[in-house]
Amino acid sequence: MRKEWVRVVFRRRVFVISTLLVQIAFLFLLIARSGIFFQHLDRALNVLSIVVCIHVLNKREKSAYKLTWIFLILLIPIFGGALYIIFYSQSNPRKLRRLIETSNSQSQPFFSLPGDQLPALVEANRGFLPQAHYLQEYAGFPVYAHTQTEYLASGEAFFKRILQEMEKAEHYIFLEFFILRRGHMLDPIIDLLERKAREGLDIRLMYDDLGCFMSLPSNYRQHLENRGIKCIVFNRFKPILSSLQNNRDHRKIIAIDGKVAFTGGINLADEYINAFERFGHWKDAAIMLSGEAAWSLTLIFLQMWNLRQKEKENYQALYPWKDSPCTVESDGFVQPYADSPIDEENVGEHVYIQIINKAREYVYINTPYLVVDDNLLSALTLAAKSGVDVRIITPHRWDKWIVAITSRSYYRQLISAGVKVYEYSSGFNHSKTFVSDDRLATVGTTNLDFRSLYLHFECGVLVYENRAVQAVKEDFLAIIPISHQVTPADCARNAAQRILQDVLRIFAPLM
Repeated sequence: MRKEWVRVVFRRRVFVISTLLVQIAFLFLLIARSGIFFQHLDRALNVLSIVVCIHVLNKREKSAYKLTWIFLILLIPIFGGALYIIFYSQSNPRKLRRLIETSNSQSQPFFSLPGDQLPALVEANRGFLPQAHYLQEYAGFPVYAHTQTEYLASGEAFFKRILQEMEKAEHYIFLEFFILRRGHMLDPIIDLLERKAREGLDIRLMYDDLGCFMSLPSNYRQHLENRGIKCIVFNRFKPILSSLQNNRDHRKIIAIDGKVAFTGGINLADEYINAFERFGHWKDAAIMLSGEAAWSLTLIFLQMWNLRQKEKENYQALYPWKDSPCTVESDGFVQPYADSPIDEENVGEHVYIQIINKAREYVYINTPYLVVDDNLLSALTLAAKSGVDVRIITPHRWDKWIVAITSRSYYRQLISAGVKVYEYSSGFNHSKTFVSDDRLATVGTTNLDFRSLYLHFECGVLVYENRAVQAVKEDFLAIIPISHQVTPADCARNAAQRILQDVLRIFAPLM
């Protein structure tokens, strides 16, 4: 069965990639073979490129994206403007935006069912007000109490814990992931979900089509449906040049009965539990919520699930404490949040910047990629120059060499400002965690790169003065001894390397 699936996956991928290449070749040929009309076409396309540049400059968009597109248009003035129009005209973000707004408006009132804990958080520590107020009052993600947190410092710990908790499920299990790959991790989970479905539980699984582009056949959704598992494939990847293909569902969520939920950097594939080695030892992290805050991650899942559902969701029926209040003892305060590339509000970036700006003693950061814009770069360097102990751990063994070269191009600037940069020597560090001043931490899915921060659907959990904060810090400090601290000498570059990195920095928003 697996060999047959590999053949099916390969055939589909070859078809899609070939179709994209044919489109690109056709567009170039159309211009190159214009015959006697070429001079007129040349003038028209140059004028078009100028108009497109003016449009790009006036868009409400990150300056890095504007710079990249203008550079491309100047590099290929005849073709650049037409490419931009073709790339954006085929997508329909307005329709997706309407769907998201409808889904969010239907679910939003139910976030507050456990009650408003913002006043209690502010009373406990007024310094948390700006961060918590932004997420609750503007972004729409409330503060919760009556929640226990458990930080899971590896894929192996995460895998063991989710199997234990899914076995206890009585009503429903919802899963949302970027990558699924058959093997030692995914197969037992699917078997458990099938068994739970036969017991009458509501089982739903959503995965991103591009994230699973090289790992699942196109009929995998039907395979799951045949096993009693409701399934949605998010944003089907189509062989057309379109900006909408950039908006991927990079979230990782498991919600169980609305009482327990998980999120973090871990996908359902063997490398995440080190059953299969891709880039050395795979270091990752996740967090488990038990209590009121798990309901928030449940609703975040449902907001995506219900984008194209015709039947209206009965949120009240899914709420686990409709008959009696939650009795879980509070372990500090917890605030799950989500980010969408469609609403033009960069929630994940703002969470990170506020943590950095509010730090007084230290900020410790795990990230697999370090390709940031001026806002985050300025925040990091200013914090270090102001005496804050800023440390960042990235991988030593990378999964994408172009991203690795680009990430390392930021090292010299960060180190010269006082930021300590480390590379995880044992393999690939895929964790996405921030921790600051023994008081505040976040664990989630958002990388420090343009795709995660501005193009993908992401999520995370912000924790205030509870045991998870210390656990995130201890995990970070445990990685330091097995990591190499990058020195200015390590950043020395010859002329060719410098030129390559400078060029790649221009195209960083596309990585």
